[in-house]
Amino acid sequence: MANGSDSNRRKFMATTLQSIGLTALGGFLWSGYSDEAKASPLVLRPPGALPEENFLKACIKCGLCSEACVNRESNIDKETGEQRPGTLKMAKGGDHKLIGTPFFTPRDVPCYMCDDIPCVSACPSGALNEASVTNDKGELDINKAQMGLAVVHKESCIAYWGLQCDACYRACPLIDEALTLDYQKNDRTGKHAFLLPVVHSDVCTGCGLCEKACVTEKAAIFVLPREYAMGRAGDHYVKGWDIQDQQRVGQRKMNEIETHDKRSSEAPVDYLNREIEY
Repeated sequence: MANGSDSNRRKFMATTLQSIGLTALGGFLWSGYSDEAKASPLVLRPPGALPEENFLKACIKCGLCSEACVNRESNIDKETGEQRPGTLKMAKGGDHKLIGTPFFTPRDVPCYMCDDIPCVSACPSGALNEASVTNDKGELDINKAQMGLAVVHKESCIAYWGLQCDACYRACPLIDEALTLDYQKNDRTGKHAFLLPVVHSDVCTGCGLCEKACVTEKAAIFVLPREYAMGRAGDHYVKGWDIQDQQRVGQRKMNEIETHDKRSSEAPVDYLNREIEY
């Protein structure tokens, strides 16, 4: 009887330890999934994607957009007949993005701005909003996409060093609209001109072709989600020279417009001469 009792005790202990181990493993796995779900807000979505919060609610993780992207007719190499990698990937464990959702990495494969935007047409859930990439004629227009916004890091862009480079400019599908070159005198040499890339946020689609083309070791021009790439002045600032922006505030009289904050409640001498910080 003692041997039977010891055997039962050992089985009980083994079962208990296994249960504890499985519970701990489950906790680790869930923790890892939670980290993946919340990681990297700097993710670029396909054309027409809803705002990130709404996109994550609407996306059913079916992968049809990714399939449409890689299987598009323009993705076949005309010389070799081989299929090139698609722009869109479906996030998996380790990508630090919500698993099963589509994204792209411009430095690897940018968006090639397909006229028919097959990824949007393939989406069954509305996570990729066709209306947002449709023009006034009712036609799909990839130029209306706002996947992100290209940002130039001046300290690492060799054009800002004075070296002649226009790789990003020439790669831009909306050349001289989304990306222009600003010609400035190079005072260091006194002979040459700077050809400085300038991104225009109202036109840039965030396709990433400029980032892919950048010749530096780590791209000096790169695409970020627009909400992270752009600042915001605030609705209380008005462009007086812009008729549409002026209409936004109506016929308010300038002498009746007041902005009250912590600084305006103090006399100028308080923050100018006494170095009070806010």
